Amino acid sequence: MGKGKTKAAKTYAAMKRMINLKDSRIKYEERQKKKRKSKKPNPENITERNLPQASSAMFFKYNTQLGPPYHIIVDTNFINFSIKNKLEIIQSMMDCLYAKCIPYITDCVMGELEKLGSKYRVALRIARDPRFKRLPCLHKGTYADDCIVQRITQHKCYIVATCDKDLRRRIRKIPGVPIMYLQQHRYSIERMPDAFGAPKT
Repeated sequence: MGKGKTKAAKTYAAMKRMINLKDSRIKYEERQKKKRKSKKPNPENITERNLPQASSAMFFKYNTQLGPPYHIIVDTNFINFSIKNKLEIIQSMMDCLYAKCIPYITDCVMGELEKLGSKYRVALRIARDPRFKRLPCLHKGTYADDCIVQRITQHKCYIVATCDKDLRRRIRKIPGVPIMYLQQHRYSIERMPDAFGAPKT
């Protein structure tokens, strides 16, 4: 017969032995509760942040100033791509938005088209159409991208029609400004939930 295993006695509700707070081994300083230092901001270290004032046209992400008739600022390359795709600009805009559209040409966009020469004379003739409204520019130079970005930052009532990727990236940072562009040989619009004529992406 083999020896049986001895069973260890079970202990119930065993607690760890704790040292008494009045023990002589505990120092008086350690016995006192450490008070947390309240971190009050130092007025000398406070920095002011100048944030741009939110536009009164915006209701959260929805731009309340957008509505028919739509005011659309047209970029240089948008006219050129429309000619390549054989699209009539005003009619195609109305097919996209199902509403009256008023295209706008800034002085610097007109200046860019004039600089391009005789190769783009068709685009220049379209831009001089009396149905296209002119927007006068007060700045120096004929760089249209900066002019358009500055204008839509000040006035939230415009849609920008462009195929330029860099300009579209800059416009996306400005809330409430839809972007019209060419897709599948027709006009489409970005950040515009009311555009029922735009192709579904």
